[in-house]
Amino acid sequence: MTTASKVLLTISDLTMRFEGIVAVSRVSLSVRQGQIYSIIGPNGAGKTTLFNCISGIYAAQKGNIEFRGQQILGMKPHKISQMGIARAFQNVELFRGMTVLDNLMSARGHLLNYGLLSAALYIGKCARYEVECRDRVEDIIELLDLQKYRRTHVGALSYGIQKRVEVGRALTMDPKVILIDEPVSGMNLEETEDMARYILDINQEMNITVVLIEHDMGVVMDLSDRVAVLNFGTKIAEGTPEEIAVSQEVLNAYLGEAKS
Repeated sequence: MTTASKVLLTISDLTMRFEGIVAVSRVSLSVRQGQIYSIIGPNGAGKTTLFNCISGIYAAQKGNIEFRGQQILGMKPHKISQMGIARAFQNVELFRGMTVLDNLMSARGHLLNYGLLSAALYIGKCARYEVECRDRVEDIIELLDLQKYRRTHVGALSYGIQKRVEVGRALTMDPKVILIDEPVSGMNLEETEDMARYILDINQEMNITVVLIEHDMGVVMDLSDRVAVLNFGTKIAEGTPEEIAVSQEVLNAYLGEAKS
């Protein structure tokens, strides 16, 4: 990532309220192409609400969200995903009765561009599309080391592997930006190190910009190009990992302000 890289995602003065409770208050940030951009903060800081606004699950009452120069605030989630923003959820949202391969293939449905007849006869665009989809999914299976689980039903997998499949399903949507919500939560040390490596591979080998919510500060500091800190819905700091690590305001938010 270079300083000359262009801005992909811009959030300006975003505010989201729930019946008088302000979950996000006038948050602004910019994510550049090629970055790993982390959003951190204590529980209840508004991080997942911000992701929900970006992905179209919530429509913020004020502010603006632009992706590649186009306004996306108020768009439906499927339209946002078609534009190139994919989401991997904190709580695994997979089809537990389907195999890993079928879960990954199912995420490419929004790219369908052939008719009913072609699908029924499995000819033309449909046949070509299935081959292209399978090739793309196979690349992701290899990237995330899921080869031996490809035919396994998701419900039979460990939590750590399910989290990996959740990220893989988002990748099959061919995003320009992937939003990953707490990818290492509930994982042991080995699983955490593996997931950190996969995130780096996604960013560097697939050239996908990553926006990350994470509580594990070791992961955040090791991976991030830039970090924003939320507290009670407000952005209180933004900078490099090194700058955030020594910010007194950030330390106060996490540890409580010292009494004189």
